[in-house]
Amino acid sequence: MAGKRAAGVMAHTGNDATGAAADLLRVENLNVEFRSPSGGWQTTVQDVSFSLKPGGSMALVGESGSGKTVTSVAVMGLTGATGGRIASGRIVFDGRDLTAGTQKQWRDLRGPGMGMIFQQPIRSLNPAYTVGDQIAESVRKHLGLNRKQARARAVEMLEMVQIPRAAQRVDEYPHAFSGGMCQRVMIAMVMACNPRLLIADEPTTALDVTVQERILELLRDLQEQTGVALLFVSHDLAVVAELCQQVVVMYAGEVAENAPAEKIFFNPRHPYTSGLIGSIPKPGLSTDRRLRAIPGGIPAPGAWPHGCRFSSRCAFAEPGRCDVAHPGLIRMDGAGEHDVRCVRAAELSLDGVTV
Repeated sequence: MAGKRAAGVMAHTGNDATGAAADLLRVENLNVEFRSPSGGWQTTVQDVSFSLKPGGSMALVGESGSGKTVTSVAVMGLTGATGGRIASGRIVFDGRDLTAGTQKQWRDLRGPGMGMIFQQPIRSLNPAYTVGDQIAESVRKHLGLNRKQARARAVEMLEMVQIPRAAQRVDEYPHAFSGGMCQRVMIAMVMACNPRLLIADEPTTALDVTVQERILELLRDLQEQTGVALLFVSHDLAVVAELCQQVVVMYAGEVAENAPAEKIFFNPRHPYTSGLIGSIPKPGLSTDRRLRAIPGGIPAPGAWPHGCRFSSRCAFAEPGRCDVAHPGLIRMDGAGEHDVRCVRAAELSLDGVTV
């Protein structure tokens, strides 16, 4: 499996058809805050920037607490609903600065502009309504379809996500579907309004390995069929290798590394990225050998160290250098494709994927 995924990195990164198209999504110096126990505002995501072109695929990767989900929720305009606020920065979608607009404008964009699927689909589906009614509600609101047309669209979308007997199952309730089928229903619901951006937040985490593979294959097929751009949120680099052209590695609320997937996997420049790659299970690994682990855990917001936030866990950290000042992002190539937040990046030779 890992060998197949490593080979997939080269297949994805070598076939970028977006060319010089304008960015569909551009996040600029995003800062997100939540209330602290003392009542003040605490920064949880700091100065995050990245861009995604139409039809492209990008992953936000990191451990729990890295800020990847908070970032994706901010893109959807749902930060306020989760108790936070966007303190500063811009989120530009299709040339429009969403952070300068109203919540109604952002809300109207959800559906025909962008949609999001979550890691536990059964919690996102209303148990009191059939799956067909839930898909139909969205298309009636955003596409202006009547009841009959909306039902036909619901059946069409269930067929698109490969649910057998779609015309019959459209009238069933969420409890009648397995976890993998519920995720397909959620994908159908999001894709029903023809969005230009699909945000997938850990969509395969609660599923077994074989179902994961089918969901990833479905997402790939949908991208090819519809041209939708994909922002994929995951802690699993092995999954990302199969799906994404660009990878943004996040750590403690900020971008640690941002580069095309091939460079991330085969030439990582940040010790944290290399550590994540080293923790991917590999076929043929002897049972008496342990996977490489990163010691410690991500510091919580409010407890971020003064210097590099990864320094206390980093095998390459130099006292008096890495713990003195907070590092900025460094451009590692002339093409402007590879940024890394490490003062030792130019002098380190780090392990990546070996094929």
